[in-house]
Amino acid sequence: MTPPKAPEDLDLPAARSRSVPRVLHPLNGILLAFPVGLFPGALAADVTYLNSSEMQWSNFAAWLIAGALVFTGLSLAWALVRAYRAGSIRLAGVLGALFVIGLINAFQHSHDGWSSVGTTGLVLSLISTVLALAAGWIGYTVPRELRA
Repeated sequence: MTPPKAPEDLDLPAARSRSVPRVLHPLNGILLAFPVGLFPGALAADVTYLNSSEMQWSNFAAWLIAGALVFTGLSLAWALVRAYRAGSIRLAGVLGALFVIGLINAFQHSHDGWSSVGTTGLVLSLISTVLALAAGWIGYTVPRELRA
């Protein structure tokens, strides 16, 4: 007969230490997937607008940024709860920076005509894309302690 396992040997959420990193929750992964896809799409629409001067590309980029901000905000809220419970703030910090830069980018894209994108809008879209990809990298990376 085997002796009962100690609580730290069980794979229960209450038995886990706060310092042990965890894998991203599947719902948070789904929420994080949208900014990772939508911000680069907005950057591509900005580049296309600057090459073609067709105003619809700027409108398309503005809608992509708005959609990305909705899911960034939801993912940020989830990451803040996770940071409070687990103590890891790296993902929440990157998502917070992404939300602020993305919001400034959305305001920039709300201007009329050429000034909606221009150099400022393109740079903001580029920074948003890099931050979204960094958030995806941080969020989807399995911690070394949990790799098989």
